[in-house]
Amino acid sequence: MALNTIVNEKFKNAFEQKCCQLIVDAYQTTLTEQVIQLNWNENDISSELHRHIKDNPLRLKWKISTNVEADIPKDIPKVKGFSDTFPRIDFRLTSFISTYEYEHFFEAKNLKQNDSALKRRYINTGIDNFISKKYEKGSLIGYLLEGKPNETIKGINFLLEKDQRNTETLIFKSNNLIKNYYESYHSVIGTLKHLIFDFTNNSN
Repeated sequence: MALNTIVNEKFKNAFEQKCCQLIVDAYQTTLTEQVIQLNWNENDISSELHRHIKDNPLRLKWKISTNVEADIPKDIPKVKGFSDTFPRIDFRLTSFISTYEYEHFFEAKNLKQNDSALKRRYINTGIDNFISKKYEKGSLIGYLLEGKPNETIKGINFLLEKDQRNTETLIFKSNNLIKNYYESYHSVIGTLKHLIFDFTNNSN
């Protein structure tokens, strides 16, 4: 039984790594295409990323499926609010290996360096939703639309410290997939991963 648990954990970790690669690949593609506009809503950006995850050949090779709540229209005008015309799309990636089903979730939030309300929302409806286990087996993504990643993270940490949550601050970690990667530790769930997608250099 112990061996099965070890093998299962290895599969789970490998699956999570593949999910992270798929979403980071999607992010890099949007940077290349320069399609993301800095006034877009969260769901607008998420829908664009989701389309690239779905189109990635690696997803099929790895037999990873996505939970699509609605087909993503390809030929609609992409202006602020376009994703509100169809149901909200969540990043839920799943795969079956033997008798096990593996799931990984990504929750995304818009961020701006000088917007405390967005940083507070990142904590209250991002971090705290994982701590409460409303979202499980997942990671947080910050869509940075203004400012610098490190200064924005300092602002999030300032709010956590203000709430006397000093042990839960985000700490930079080296990651071979993405430059702006952080981790925070929470007694209830352990380590929570944070991927910051910096769109500030996008010409749009």
